[in-house]
Amino acid sequence: MKRLVVLVAVILLMVSLGCASYYRVTDPASGKVYYTDDMDREGASIIFKDVKTQSTVTLQSSEIIEVSKDEFKAKTLGK
Repeated sequence: MKRLVVLVAVILLMVSLGCASYYRVTDPASGKVYYTDDMDREGASIIFKDVKTQSTVTLQSSEIIEVSKDEFKAKTLGK
């Protein structure tokens, strides 16, 4: 039984690592574009870490688009 629990935990970990999401976040006020793979919502705001600058960003208004892993890597590789 213990082996089964460990096996299920390993499978869930592998699945969660393989299902990452990538986002392009645009600030409509400035037109600035950010890329992130994680974000939190606090009320009407979103908070995330910009992959290029490693800065934590908080936006009241934003346009969020999920992008492919390939686009994410292409846009953030040159950090």
